[in-house]
Amino acid sequence: MPDATSLPPEHDALTDRDPATGHPRPPRREFKARGSFVKRCEGCNLPELNCLCPYQVKAESDAQVWLLTHSIEHYKPTNTGRLIGDVLTNTRVFTWYRTAPDEALAALLQDPRYAPFVIFPDDQPDYADRVVDIDAVHAAKQQARIPVFIILDGTWRQARRMFRKSPYLDALPVLPLRTERETRYRLRKPASKAHLCTAEVAIELLRQSGDETAASVLDDYFDVFNDSYAESRYYRKIEEPTAAMQRLLERQRAEEHG
Repeated sequence: MPDATSLPPEHDALTDRDPATGHPRPPRREFKARGSFVKRCEGCNLPELNCLCPYQVKAESDAQVWLLTHSIEHYKPTNTGRLIGDVLTNTRVFTWYRTAPDEALAALLQDPRYAPFVIFPDDQPDYADRVVDIDAVHAAKQQARIPVFIILDGTWRQARRMFRKSPYLDALPVLPLRTERETRYRLRKPASKAHLCTAEVAIELLRQSGDETAASVLDDYFDVFNDSYAESRYYRKIEEPTAAMQRLLERQRAEEHG
């Protein structure tokens, strides 16, 4: 039986070795994400078959949305957090790190102009003293502060971990979203219809805090994204504009002639 030094050079490249044990590891194939072969629009990241770009409409809001996004979510084309940034010009996106906060986020949390709220359910007693309702958002506006909705952008499991492992958020009030809305998100299967995706959470928060126009634009944009992506999975092009598409196109025309 040949020893390690007599093996052909390509053998080490094929097997590799675990640095902790020195044991050879099995060959690894190149990683391919689902849908990686699909030709996508560089602007919206949707399949070119049903590009979202023609329906992008900007909206202004008194409140801001800051997304604290799990690193994995950045690579998922089905992530809806980026829809918020497409519509609301004042959206900020930060990557969540377990070991330390994003430096820019840490600085903004100290800025007295902002009134940040962590959006999270009030289902555990250990932070009950931090829980507020939507009236706190309206109170912040009356004090000439800018309400900020900090949304933990990830799966429910990831969001809970982010909430528990982010001590720099511990001093902030917790705002649970109370709504009768059921999710319309079609691209991932939720554990419950009450579990809204990131964009839907932002829509409801904007609506409840008085930013009705921004909420309506984002809601239509979310529906267009939802329908376009779902149809693209079956290689079907949407030929006739949906009601949400028509409303967004009408807004575009109104802005052009405004």
